[in-house]
Amino acid sequence: MPSNRSFKICLSAGESSGDSHAANLYLELKKQFPKLHAIGMGGAKMSQAGISLCYDSSQIAVIGAVEVIKHYVEIRRALKKMQELLLNERPDLLICVDYKEFNYQLAKFAKQNGIKVLFYVSPQVWAWRKNRVKKYGAVIDMMAVIFPFETAYYEAENVPVRYVGHPSVDKVIPKLSKSEALKQFNLDADAPIIGLVAGSRANEIKRLLPVMLDAALKLKVDFPNAQFILPQADSLPDSLIRNYLNRVKVNVTVIKNQPYDVMQCCDAIMTCSGTATLEIALLGIPMVICYRLNSLTYFLGKMLVKTRFIGLPNIIFGESIVRELIQNEATAQNLATEITHFLTNKEAAQNCRTDLEIVREKLGQGGGIQNMAQLVREMLHA
Repeated sequence: MPSNRSFKICLSAGESSGDSHAANLYLELKKQFPKLHAIGMGGAKMSQAGISLCYDSSQIAVIGAVEVIKHYVEIRRALKKMQELLLNERPDLLICVDYKEFNYQLAKFAKQNGIKVLFYVSPQVWAWRKNRVKKYGAVIDMMAVIFPFETAYYEAENVPVRYVGHPSVDKVIPKLSKSEALKQFNLDADAPIIGLVAGSRANEIKRLLPVMLDAALKLKVDFPNAQFILPQADSLPDSLIRNYLNRVKVNVTVIKNQPYDVMQCCDAIMTCSGTATLEIALLGIPMVICYRLNSLTYFLGKMLVKTRFIGLPNIIFGESIVRELIQNEATAQNLATEITHFLTNKEAAQNCRTDLEIVREKLGQGGGIQNMAQLVREMLHA
């Protein structure tokens, strides 16, 4: 039953996936608390949901140590604005959504000023710097994790933790049937359909889209009737995507605001690492993951990261079920070879789909946003 009580919450998200999670959480909370007022930092989806933003996070949606350094002044400016917002508005709860280091600093400030903190989407403590569990535990009131195996790390250090489920399980649902999508996008079901998922950040597009397009050119030689389709993240300007597409002699259909309709049409997908890999896995589409960073960032990461895989499907499964092409291995030829493997070997493609179904099962039944909303309600004592 909806509550008549009035609450004010602050949400902080710095990237496209966090923006989406925060927006969906707010919309769910609004059903329970019609008088809820939300403020914070985020992107287009949070703004469209009705959250009053003091800062557009698309300006600081970067990844990697070198990229963060380049944007340091702007990131500090965003942090200062959010700190001022907390002091001026005194929300009942600060909800930090992913964007680890920035939100750690914001959570620390909130805690020092008597504002309750809920951190949503745990830092990958299982991959590197496990000592961060204590560090984050000191500045939050609750950690909401999205993978079931993450709770053990926090429980071992007596940090309050709740497994809420992965939001993608509920979110990754095409709006159209596959046949409807094929028709709407003018795709031929009898010819290979290959997806290009290059990321939601500008620096990902700059590093990965050119190599994916080169791979598409190579695939066109062996598969003249191949079709290429790209789901464009709403955090990216049209001009950025078009700039790269205009440089190559291969036709790519670009679709906005329908990522899952696009993905379900594909026979195979070249994808960046991150949440996109999990979304593709949930749809059961064979994929190859490519990952490129600034050389210095990659070197530093190699020293710190203690995990066998970077791709979430592989991490969740516990074995390599999709190929990861990292740094110098992320070449057009290697991408084309992996996609060719799926297009020409039906058994390999089916084996990949079977393994991805196991990944889906490991993620549970969903209800992540509803579970988060219940946790927020408990923390507000509503």
